[in-house]
Amino acid sequence: MKREKLSSRLGFILLSAGCAIGIGNVWKFPFITGQYGGGAFVLIYIFFLVVLGLPVMTMEFAVGRASQKSPVRAYNALEKPGQKWHLHGYVAMAGNYILMMLYTTVCGWMLYYFYQTVTGKFVGASTETVNTIFSDMLASPAAMGGLMMAVVIIGFFICSIGLQKGLERITKFMMIALLIVMVALAINSIFMDGGSEGLAFYLKPDFKRMAEIGIVDTVVAAMNQAFFTLSLGIGAMAIFGSYIGKERSLLGEAVNVAVLDTFVAITAGLIIFPACFAFDVAPDSGPSLIFITLPNVFNHIPLGRLWGSLFFVFMAFAAFSTVLAVFENILSCTMDLTGWSRRKASVINAIAIIILSWPCVLGYNLWSGFQPFGPGSAVLDLEDFVVSNVLLPLGSLVYLLFCVSRYGWGWKNYCQEANTGKGLKIQNWMRVYITYILPIMILCIFLIGIKDKFF
Repeated sequence: MKREKLSSRLGFILLSAGCAIGIGNVWKFPFITGQYGGGAFVLIYIFFLVVLGLPVMTMEFAVGRASQKSPVRAYNALEKPGQKWHLHGYVAMAGNYILMMLYTTVCGWMLYYFYQTVTGKFVGASTETVNTIFSDMLASPAAMGGLMMAVVIIGFFICSIGLQKGLERITKFMMIALLIVMVALAINSIFMDGGSEGLAFYLKPDFKRMAEIGIVDTVVAAMNQAFFTLSLGIGAMAIFGSYIGKERSLLGEAVNVAVLDTFVAITAGLIIFPACFAFDVAPDSGPSLIFITLPNVFNHIPLGRLWGSLFFVFMAFAAFSTVLAVFENILSCTMDLTGWSRRKASVINAIAIIILSWPCVLGYNLWSGFQPFGPGSAVLDLEDFVVSNVLLPLGSLVYLLFCVSRYGWGWKNYCQEANTGKGLKIQNWMRVYITYILPIMILCIFLIGIKDKFF
């Protein structure tokens, strides 16, 4: 069966960026930036994005493009006879399923809040009422389950239409709309009375504040965020590598995706920090910032219902772009393994993901007694831990070792593939860093994640 292709380079960049741009950029980046002292953290984050994220993304793209297969079959096409690298393909595929077990529910939250804002449910609501809306949503398995199923059915329907006509067309529209809405929201926030203090906190490096928090802690947090923001390690990027031609070198394309991803993360901060400071709200209040704090802020500004609706449509697009990209990965793996048509694979996977996503929904209500990491934790936290702290770092390490080791694909083959086409090239002087230092950094990220969770 002939491999499907994307129709344009823009489609490839927006799809890859859509996969990378998710909830992490929008609530986690501003929240962590607030926690670790603003501008100084942003500088360290960008440094690690370049030295940590770009090489691994280039490797995923290279494995996908050279193999012309989905992540579950990519290693088979490139490894030497008798090698076992292909076993990671099954782990990567499982990682995509686990990620969707929680992401479909969170995407449903965004749709719920968009509906509540558009219909004026927050207009004139007290702080207590806004708090109640969030807790009522979590307490209702019917509301959360219905929204989760809507996300799954719409997502697989779009993917079933085809790579170009469905996924690429819809993602292009969503990503361009997302960028326009973000810029409008940021301009609105920046010109709020009192917003300039938030801008200074966010963008002006304050190394004294960083030292108070702890320089090592800040560096580790920046390294973690730079690594996790690009969704590397489960083949989420490799799949789009398999859909593009050889006209462009892969480091240049990785830079484009990382720039777009970072633009969204930084613009999210431009939306959130001025608003927080204008209304004297703590900018490091975590996920509650999105669902409790910001609806209260929108309540107190002119045209608040409009800005609130735009904010939650942007949040929904950010989440749904990731859902679509990962659904495509799951479909491609399924079609490679079974030979099914795109439509059949879509129907069967939609049923599977709906069933698999119910524990996350029920974890906030009927199964709320199950608290895997102690009081206040839920099924979602367990699923997130497995993907973020185990599968992403260890998967990235496998991709890296496969690309640089003579026992895998090898440095020469990797460079040849990555450097085919016009654009930025992997240089030979990078070899020592990528082969010996980068694996240790990724291993440290994995070990720090385990230590932080259990010790």
